[in-house]
Amino acid sequence: MTEDAIVVGAGPNGLAGAVALAQQGLSVTVLEAADTIGGGVRTSELTLPGLLHDHCAAVHPMATASPFLRSLALERHGLEWRRAEIDLAHPLDRGPAAVLQRSLDDTARGLGRDGAAWRRLFAPLSHHFDALAAELMGPPLHLPRHPVAFARFGVLAPRTATAVANRWDAPGTRALFAGVAAHAVRPLSAPGSAAIALMLIAAGHRFGWPVAHGGSQAVAHALAARLHELGGTVQTGVRVRTLSELPPSRVTLLDTTPLAALSLCGDRLPVRTQRAYARWAHGPAAFKVDLAVEGGVPWRDEACRRAGTVHLGGTLEEVAHAEWAVAHGRMPERPFVLVSQQYLADPVRSFGNVHPVWAYAHVPHGYTGDATEAVWGQLERFAPGVREHVLAHATMSPAQLESYNANYVGGDILNGANTIRQMTLRPRVALDPYSTGIPGVFLCSAATPPGPGVHGMCGYHAARSALRHLGLPKLPAEHP
Repeated sequence: MTEDAIVVGAGPNGLAGAVALAQQGLSVTVLEAADTIGGGVRTSELTLPGLLHDHCAAVHPMATASPFLRSLALERHGLEWRRAEIDLAHPLDRGPAAVLQRSLDDTARGLGRDGAAWRRLFAPLSHHFDALAAELMGPPLHLPRHPVAFARFGVLAPRTATAVANRWDAPGTRALFAGVAAHAVRPLSAPGSAAIALMLIAAGHRFGWPVAHGGSQAVAHALAARLHELGGTVQTGVRVRTLSELPPSRVTLLDTTPLAALSLCGDRLPVRTQRAYARWAHGPAAFKVDLAVEGGVPWRDEACRRAGTVHLGGTLEEVAHAEWAVAHGRMPERPFVLVSQQYLADPVRSFGNVHPVWAYAHVPHGYTGDATEAVWGQLERFAPGVREHVLAHATMSPAQLESYNANYVGGDILNGANTIRQMTLRPRVALDPYSTGIPGVFLCSAATPPGPGVHGMCGYHAARSALRHLGLPKLPAEHP
């Protein structure tokens, strides 16, 4: 029996693509190599029994902003967003931490003399964020339906993060912007490095930086529940090595890296696609440290004790230096470290007075050293005595991250380096970037537009391409 659609990989994009196809009445089967679905959104007890740690993705401003995920009403399937009192804090060695809150006005007041300039920049972006998200997360080739919102973003997005950060006077405000820009894991002096910070901060002022109740795994479970409701199925523990191993199907979606797609498809790929996929470059890596902390982290700054996310990197100049170093294959003494205290918004992750704390440092691609002490150093810098509160910890090196998720090549959790070429032409030069060139086979991972993040839009757009191939009514470019 020929299946309508096979999806390889049950990460957020694979599941989103499967749901989009099933919504159009297609029979869909998702095949996942791991024993649990979710890819980057899995949750388990990594340190002590009863403590729930997210394996990778932890905080989800782009999931709440996703036009497709918002259209699915996933709360019917148990997905509930929770928010901490403070979304983000960025401490410094001297002076108070800079703070990002969902309220633009509260954020501006906290930034003092920089508040008015912050408001001028982010008020238009956040007030019209739904329109902006529809443009930036829409099809890669389309006429803007919201040209004003798109133009506002487009004026600043090509600039360097350093240049945009330097429009503010206070070191804290500059560092706050730099820390968000560092989520792109590329030098802050690179053209276009301001874009991710503009997007994530505007999303924060529109939706906050929420976490999923019970762990990020809830995102995958909700998508799978919607798929099952539509008649689709998910099979775990099924590793696909070549396309020839797959059951017959009319269309196939691959939630894999371009290099993995090259291996899966082999000589069936057109030569130009083979060359493009072989050129796909992976970027710097993450080194993850999970902590079981009794009483919580003893942050020196009170704002950090109430913040769902804390960025540890110091000043703009320090963050910029660390990100430049890892991009050039060098391990900085003080790497940029992201810390998430999801339990502040979602207490069910804790056990009594012991709380799970999630952290990872940016390190060079394929880094083989042990960055644990570097993470400890940044934690102790801003939370003296933290080690005395830690009952247990677990680490995941770049190699272990790749073993956990094959899409994290060399520990690159973004599925590709965020170079200008790869951001604008991911994963290859083509009118349809989701098409592999093999009729009916499409790439739907974060290597395709609009890129990394838990938003499902790569899978959604790949499903649109698959439906077009089948001659079926195509899905709308955006959702309400």
